Amino acid sequence: METFKFKTNINCGGCIASVTPSLDNLKGIDKWEVDTANRDKVLTVQAEGLTAEQIIESVTAKGYFAQRID
Repeated sequence: METFKFKTNINCGGCIASVTPSLDNLKGIDKWEVDTANRDKVLTVQAEGLTAEQIIESVTAKGYFAQRID
């Protein structure tokens, strides 16, 4: 299991609702959450068998920005 962190512009419940179907349907994700209180709106994803690029693609397909951070 690998943990990925991304800086995003997902900043409200509506934004989270928008990306939820995409992230929930991405095979390999065990758990994900967005810290909207953090100024970088950090998306944390625990996944297996996925790349950071696949997760970024899933988020950007919904119109949001995601950049991997460590």
